[in-house]
Amino acid sequence: MARRTAIVGVGQTYHKARRPDVNIGELCAEAAKACLEDADLMIRDVDAFVLGNMELFEGRYCQDMWQADFVGAFGKPGIRVTTGGTTGATLACVAFEYVASGVYDTVMALGFEKQSEGDTRAGLKTVSDPLWIRWLTTGAIGYFSRQARYYMRETGAPEHMGSLVRMRLAEHAKRNPHAHLRLEIKNIEEAMKAPYLIPPLRQTDMCPTSEGACAIVVTCEERVPKMARRPVWVKDWVTVHKEAMYIRGGKHSVEDLTMAASRLFRRNGITKPREQISVAEIYAPSTWAELEWLEAYGFCEKGQAWRLEEEGHFYWNREFPVNPSGGVVCTNPIGATGLIRVAECALQLRGDAGEHQIWREPTLGFATAWGGSGWTVAVLLSAQKE
Repeated sequence: MARRTAIVGVGQTYHKARRPDVNIGELCAEAAKACLEDADLMIRDVDAFVLGNMELFEGRYCQDMWQADFVGAFGKPGIRVTTGGTTGATLACVAFEYVASGVYDTVMALGFEKQSEGDTRAGLKTVSDPLWIRWLTTGAIGYFSRQARYYMRETGAPEHMGSLVRMRLAEHAKRNPHAHLRLEIKNIEEAMKAPYLIPPLRQTDMCPTSEGACAIVVTCEERVPKMARRPVWVKDWVTVHKEAMYIRGGKHSVEDLTMAASRLFRRNGITKPREQISVAEIYAPSTWAELEWLEAYGFCEKGQAWRLEEEGHFYWNREFPVNPSGGVVCTNPIGATGLIRVAECALQLRGDAGEHQIWREPTLGFATAWGGSGWTVAVLLSAQKE
């Protein structure tokens, strides 16, 4: 029988476009130290480590081999994980599985990205055929501009909706000291002055390239009473990976997102997600993706998300807070991005999110990660042991 598992420590660096002040090991050490301090633990209390990043972007492999000294993993069991855009959330899941299975009692998961030391565009262009998938050579921007057009056509959403989402995320990020982009966007007119990348996708609609790291400490129920922090219980998690391309059968597909959420909700008796879940930290690389994916996860019907956005339902202090941290559009150190979703969700459930703490006492949190090959990870966290 699986053991109950809890998150008892969270640590992040500050995130910027570039961190020339530190090397990769030092960057990771910042997150590891912050996490240990948050959990009030010493490095000797951690039994094993799960480390990872989007290694294709730095162009350096087996980085865990020299990171071990920096994060305190020397001489301890460890594993390196990389699953593309979902790496951060996969790190969390591996840590959950290690503890739940009884292999280790206390595990640290740590993800990072430092893309200024590599060539991100070169990495992206090597994953697609330049003839058969030539539209993909524009990378994520090309895909998410197509996704935005699709959503507008299918739901009737007006073009200013992307900017409306961006205004909300900017308001949330201003409250989060760890966020990379903390923009002051006063009104919709100002938001729509941002230049286009590929219409209707504007520069501010798309996630940045961030550098930073995030870590969590996961432990078993038996060790929880000895911990200083209020535990956040890991209720369930699921991974769906169908090796799907962005377009399936000539049609835009969100099948993997829907499958992940429906499995998770069905297993945990969640029939009204927007009512039963207190906060959602979803991995959405663009403003338009956030709208479509809220529908794909089952939080509202198709075409309803943009109408709820217009009414302000997704703000941190409203009915259903979505990405109160500012989300991926504001902070995106890719190897850590999915882990940040889990970490931020844990902070909310613990009541320790500071100025971006949601308005009501949370009970359940939903965190996700997404990768370009149709890989989706979804995690359900609980403020109470059940």
